[in-house]
Amino acid sequence: MLNFIVKRLIQIPVVMLVLSLMIVGLTQLLTPEQRAAPYIRSEQMAARLEQIIEQRGLRDPFPVQYSRWLGSTLQGDLGYSKASNQDVIVTIKERLPRTVELTILTAIPILLISVWLGTLSALHKDKFIDQLLRVFVVLGYSLPSFVVGILLLAVFYAYLGWLPGSGQLNVVNTFALGDIKTYTGLLTVDAALNGRWDIAWDALQHMILPALTLVIVLSANIIKVMRNNMLEALTSDYVRTARAKGLSASVVNRKHARRNALLSIVTLGGFLIIGLLGGSLITETIFAFPGIGQWVVQAAVGVDLAAVLGFAMLTAVIVVVVSTIVDILYGVIDPRVRFD
Repeated sequence: MLNFIVKRLIQIPVVMLVLSLMIVGLTQLLTPEQRAAPYIRSEQMAARLEQIIEQRGLRDPFPVQYSRWLGSTLQGDLGYSKASNQDVIVTIKERLPRTVELTILTAIPILLISVWLGTLSALHKDKFIDQLLRVFVVLGYSLPSFVVGILLLAVFYAYLGWLPGSGQLNVVNTFALGDIKTYTGLLTVDAALNGRWDIAWDALQHMILPALTLVIVLSANIIKVMRNNMLEALTSDYVRTARAKGLSASVVNRKHARRNALLSIVTLGGFLIIGLLGGSLITETIFAFPGIGQWVVQAAVGVDLAAVLGFAMLTAVIVVVVSTIVDILYGVIDPRVRFD
């Protein structure tokens, strides 16, 4: 396994180089004027459009432009984002921790609840609990995230008034953020470590509705896959052999059937985390959650090329890293998997 991990780590720079060539190459479909737009920060600069194009070398051959972009990127300069009115790298550093917090609050419940409910549905096939869960899965597939989000806002924010309606912190607490010493970059954790439980609770409250929306929408697929995998495992030869040996039902279901049913869930979990870390675009926009997703939507609407490129490279890094971790987990869950 160590050799496999080393090989995958060596492959990461090569994969990133190829992806960056493809991503930057796609920007050549835009005209120099369109690619110069993100650098125009005022009306005065708009009058100097041609000068900006010349200064940025936007009419140079693609290899020259790519080399210039790669050199700046390796130095940590991803350009300026009009959507956030600051450098792209600064925006990512500010917003990524909020998206990571939302990912943690969402992914853990989705995976734990989906595996449990999928197993429960399979063990009670065609009974009431199974029928009920199958209805939930159909609803989860059918309802878009913006519909679920609006429904939750209408109930818990507008009608009951239990939870805030946006992902922003309350104005009162934002004045105290400067007093918080940063340890992890995660607001809830850092606030708790500083003893500011009011800010930690405030931040957590603002994440509940976005997280609940994602849990409802994204758990349906994993429940369905887990149920199908579990039903297939329960009818397999090795499970029948385990029962014939006199093992208890709980041991057979937990150690033999469920463990084998989890293999495809690892892949789905990897895709889930990739999607969440890349920003849940619709959900973050609905709840005005200050994460990566909301920023990228604003950048795309405003043709903020530097921001879109920075987001694309961030997503590429996440995909490569998470994919490597998923491959390693296969060997942990299933000893039959070898990395020769």
